[in-house]
Amino acid sequence: MDKKKIYSTWFLVPAMAVFTVFFLIPLLLSLYFSLTIWNFDEVKFCGLQNFKMFFSERSLNTGVKNTMIYAVLTGGAKVVLGFLIGVFLTSSIKTKNLLRSIVFFPNLVSTIAVGITFTALMHPSKGLINKCLGLIGIQNIDWLGNTKLALFSVIGTDVWKGLGVASVIFIAGIQAIDKTYYEAAVIDGADKWKQLLYITLPLARPAMNSVIMLSFIGGMRSFDLIWAMTGGGPGYATEVVASAVYKQYAAGYYGLSTAGNVIMFLMIAVLAYPLQKFLLSREVD
Repeated sequence: MDKKKIYSTWFLVPAMAVFTVFFLIPLLLSLYFSLTIWNFDEVKFCGLQNFKMFFSERSLNTGVKNTMIYAVLTGGAKVVLGFLIGVFLTSSIKTKNLLRSIVFFPNLVSTIAVGITFTALMHPSKGLINKCLGLIGIQNIDWLGNTKLALFSVIGTDVWKGLGVASVIFIAGIQAIDKTYYEAAVIDGADKWKQLLYITLPLARPAMNSVIMLSFIGGMRSFDLIWAMTGGGPGYATEVVASAVYKQYAAGYYGLSTAGNVIMFLMIAVLAYPLQKFLLSREVD
């Protein structure tokens, strides 16, 4: 009995060592350096000054608001559209395997490549999107140069790229539902709409919860697509926490950028944990 207990404890050591070296120690160091003004030669303790500055500077605190908008809208769109596509691609259509490949294709393309491509497509005068809209009388929309449209343009691009993963997760979740539920519903006279509402939607909730969490956390951490398309501009219209952190680090404000990373970590932890608890509480047993 004692040997079994010793073995079970020692089996945890490799995992704990990896966790300590690659997560716990960097986290503690980040917390320390976020309270300092530092460079590669010296470190000066400044308390919470970096955090106060982060929330007092418009270029920085705007990033917090935009990050929340970005995470909620991209996550919500991926959940709704991914579920609808998942339902469609688990139906009896003959070309569903081909369509699944097409839907998943954007996820295989580099994020930077997608950003550069959509920047060209959204060019106000030469972009293909505006040329197509011009055929129906809509002229030269400045998708990325208009402060009111830029963030939503990037959000739309993010949804296009990430929709494939969400759809695949929904497809797997829907296909795992026992077919006898649908057979019983047909016997009871339930039409397709009622089957979707009372069988597919509740029983696909685990897949939906996975998509919500992945999309939300991914949206909170998003940087590469925004940087490729707008660089955080115009002005601060598409500035998010990650891009603000990068700019401060590039400018040599290492303590301030570290504080931004800590803020982003705390935002994700504080929001994601209760969200996960809430979603798990609503799953069908």
